[in-house]
Amino acid sequence: MSIKSFSDYLLLEKNYSALTVKAYINDINAFAEFVRGEYETDSISTINYQQIRSWIVTLVEAGITNRSINRKVSALNSYYKFLLKTETIQINPLAKHKALKTSKKVQIPFSESEVNQVLNYFKTESDYEALRDKFIIELFYSTGIRRIELVQLNLASLDLPNKTLKVLGKRNKERILPLLNSVVETAKVYLKARSELQIIKDVDKLFLTKKGVKIYETLVYRIINDYFSKASTKVKKSPHILRHSFATHLLNQGANLNAVKELLGHSSLAATQVYTHNSIAELKKVHIKAHPRSKK
Repeated sequence: MSIKSFSDYLLLEKNYSALTVKAYINDINAFAEFVRGEYETDSISTINYQQIRSWIVTLVEAGITNRSINRKVSALNSYYKFLLKTETIQINPLAKHKALKTSKKVQIPFSESEVNQVLNYFKTESDYEALRDKFIIELFYSTGIRRIELVQLNLASLDLPNKTLKVLGKRNKERILPLLNSVVETAKVYLKARSELQIIKDVDKLFLTKKGVKIYETLVYRIINDYFSKASTKVKKSPHILRHSFATHLLNQGANLNAVKELLGHSSLAATQVYTHNSIAELKKVHIKAHPRSKK
């Protein structure tokens, strides 16, 4: 069974995004290249676990992180499950494989003051890119959307009269997010500046470069990193940290965990609960400050 068939299966039946499918196929092709070089075969469907294990050892020796290795092996495992489902193979060589241990990195969110400091930079800025960047930052912080979700937004995604935003999430699952009044006003200012661009090539896309083409993920990362580098000394300054800040600040203010789950577009509460450690820290501060016995 060809890898092309597997790609079609992920896209059409599993509803994975094109980017996710591309990552899966890249990992499988990399493994196929390893097999071709080490075992002189073009058939990865006949490979056994020991041979896969030697590939994993090679990745470890190359300095690739356990997290990345687990992702690559997961892609390969999905492929073998597909071959099993289509009765191309009888046994999945990765059936009993255990993922490599990974250290859980605590994602430190931006503080509310850091976010406000960044937004204050825009008070005297009026050029197109500054207005666009302000809208991007406000949208990340007020809705918690993912970077890829923001890049894919269309003009039609915005419903300013109803103050909502339609987002296409993982596995093509749509969700409607509420927009704050301040974000609606920022959107109006940005849309006016956008309409005045000399050339607009990607007419349906919400966010454009000054050359009129849709923005891309690395540009969005650079925007967030550049602005927050002025306000924060945290090691990681990315769109995901803004998403993390959105969830953490909501929970700190007493938001319901299930409501935050829906806003983030998570499929399970377990994914949302990773954000609760910061709110627990906040609760501890309140508890110590307010409890009558805390000073005894």
